[in-house]
Amino acid sequence: MSVFRPEANPDANPDAKPEAPPREPGATAVAPEPRMRRSWADAGIIGAYLAFSVLLFGGLWADLGQGYLWNSASDQNLWEWFFAVTAKSVQHLENPLTSGLQNYPLGVNMMANTAMLGVGIPLTPVTLAFGPTATWAIVLTGSLAGSAAAWYWVFSRHLVRHRVSAAIGGAFAGFAPPMISHANAHPNFVAWFLLPFIALKVIQLAQGKRPVRNGIWLGVLTAYQIFLGEEPLLIFALGFLIFAVAYCASRPREVKAMVRPVLLGGGIAVALTLVVVAFPLWWQFFGPDSYTGLEHGQVGNDTAAMTRFATQSVSGQPEAAAAVSLNRTEENAFFGWPLIVLMVVITVWLRREVVARSLAISMFLMAWLSLGSEITVLHENTGIPGPWKLLADLPLFESLLESRLAMACVPAIGALLAIATDRVFTAAEKGELKLPVRLIWLGAVAAVLLPIAPTQLLVQKRPPTPAFFADGTWQTYVAPGGTVVPVPLPSSGESEPLHWQMDAGLRYAMPEGYFVGPQGPNDKRGRYGSYQRPTSTLFDRVRDSHQAQEVTDADRNQAIEDLRYWNASVLVLIPREHSDAYRATVDLLLRKPGQYVDGVWIWDVRPITGHR
Repeated sequence: MSVFRPEANPDANPDAKPEAPPREPGATAVAPEPRMRRSWADAGIIGAYLAFSVLLFGGLWADLGQGYLWNSASDQNLWEWFFAVTAKSVQHLENPLTSGLQNYPLGVNMMANTAMLGVGIPLTPVTLAFGPTATWAIVLTGSLAGSAAAWYWVFSRHLVRHRVSAAIGGAFAGFAPPMISHANAHPNFVAWFLLPFIALKVIQLAQGKRPVRNGIWLGVLTAYQIFLGEEPLLIFALGFLIFAVAYCASRPREVKAMVRPVLLGGGIAVALTLVVVAFPLWWQFFGPDSYTGLEHGQVGNDTAAMTRFATQSVSGQPEAAAAVSLNRTEENAFFGWPLIVLMVVITVWLRREVVARSLAISMFLMAWLSLGSEITVLHENTGIPGPWKLLADLPLFESLLESRLAMACVPAIGALLAIATDRVFTAAEKGELKLPVRLIWLGAVAAVLLPIAPTQLLVQKRPPTPAFFADGTWQTYVAPGGTVVPVPLPSSGESEPLHWQMDAGLRYAMPEGYFVGPQGPNDKRGRYGSYQRPTSTLFDRVRDSHQAQEVTDADRNQAIEDLRYWNASVLVLIPREHSDAYRATVDLLLRKPGQYVDGVWIWDVRPITGHR
């Protein structure tokens, strides 16, 4: 496969310029040469990626005690909870695939909730020693820098000749607008540092290189990626499949030689992956609190999302971005019109090179798929069906947010930038161009990429944990096996109770919560949060109306039933907007006034539920 340079003689002179062999029509211009040696330049480039990543999260690192990524909405609390619960499971040798700390008494299927066990388990000592916010910061910072470094390494060793070319491609792949958007809240969608090596191992299998060893490595990497993020793996695999089909269609004579090593190595990889992940995947899809799919409705990209600038970019326009995205954490395209123009130019320029052409086909098709089942242009639904309609109802695909498919364009764009830069540098070295072409090209690339360059992520101080939880006062009111019931109950829009629970050392459980689980006891469709008991929906009516609710004897009897179902020991209400309406409703419901204790109102319900 001419996309990658063949193995070199290890005894070859690294300074010698090898003769380029004759090329087949349409072959890539990358000539065989000795493998690029490790150097201080590699360390400098990777170090620059890390320094830039730290700078982006500077506000969070400066205040690990109270810093909160503003655009994460409820998700920082959720991910910190994942890391804290995983660390607790490891510390006490408990099953990390489940937790009873939310959604009591049913619990939460952690494997079905993208808990990132692949980093949560190894970083357990960090979480226990420094808290889950430190783990959150490390995972986000390391994932962005690691993804850029991984792509740089693969590009520099196997795709292009010049480190500068690979560094540009790696920087884009690690810090592209969709990566920065997800870096506010979704570490699983920025942890792409294994995907370049998964692609590399597949291509090496196709080249017939050491199918057994590369098959083993492919199995190990794939299994580990499943514990980092299954959805990114699925999206990347779809993009890579399109690339592979396009390449094979251009080189049909090479396909026959690929079949045997791919089947051998691929079979080894599949078998090894299943050995590692079979039980966790069974637990995810068939275990307690599993679900069959998570519907999101029509969430394809507006065509305008391709050319506009992301919120957290140099040329970002928050209002324009918000108009064509689901939220700040789902700006899944936003490549900016200058880069779109450059990609069209590069595609036309490099159309005769098989690898570049195949990358461009993958890039454009994945962008098209990301438009969803119906094409939307400038906020107007055209009624024109998109190609995603063919895949939307298939198993696994039905839970995807189709706008995220545009993220597969990121490594393709990075690779095309690397190849194009490499061609310019190679032409300059050969003296084929008289102008200072390298400087002109780098200036053009900088002009295109600067408008979409990321800005520092917004950080604000999170609300302090009430002393009732932080100082341990809650222990006076919670019986062994009893639960704390926040008012209103925790949900995707009420995630602060997760933070209180962590500050209390995860020593009590709560009903309901923020996670993904089944719609109901007999409905396995997925939903965010628990299916609600009637008393929980009563509190929702207070939230929506901003008024205390009328309470009947039937409501009181139902509340007693719900509190007993939850094994409730105490209800807790913090000072908040419309807290008087919540207080009045709970007072009426329990026929007793709340007590103000250590910064919160509480209702001790142990006499009602029988827990002492």
